[in-house]
Amino acid sequence: MQTKLRKIKRRKIFSEELRRQAVKEYEKGELTVLEISKSYQACRASIYRWINKYSQFEKQDIQIVEKKMSNTKKIKELEDKVKELERIIGVKQINIDFLEKMMEIAKEEYDIDIKKTTTRNITVV
Repeated sequence: MQTKLRKIKRRKIFSEELRRQAVKEYEKGELTVLEISKSYQACRASIYRWINKYSQFEKQDIQIVEKKMSNTKKIKELEDKVKELERIIGVKQINIDFLEKMMEIAKEEYDIDIKKTTTRNITVV
């Protein structure tokens, strides 16, 4: 005879103070529901119940909309990207200036023309 063993899930009980703290973090926009559920190890449904029960906005019939990425975060990322691209352009410009100077020195010192210039007389018939 084979018996089936089930794992008993333990139910977590959170204090009212902890619940209110989580709701305050949500209302301030510090954390999203998903982040709160991960940090407190509670299911999202429980977090939503806490918000319905303890939220000041819920009592005033104000809706809170969570954005995946705020505009300030997007702006910061774009500014960082612009800085990185400007840095890369600066490095490339230094390389170009260096090579031009080397070609100039080669022309003056060794009378070698490194620049590729094409001067062909093309006649159209």
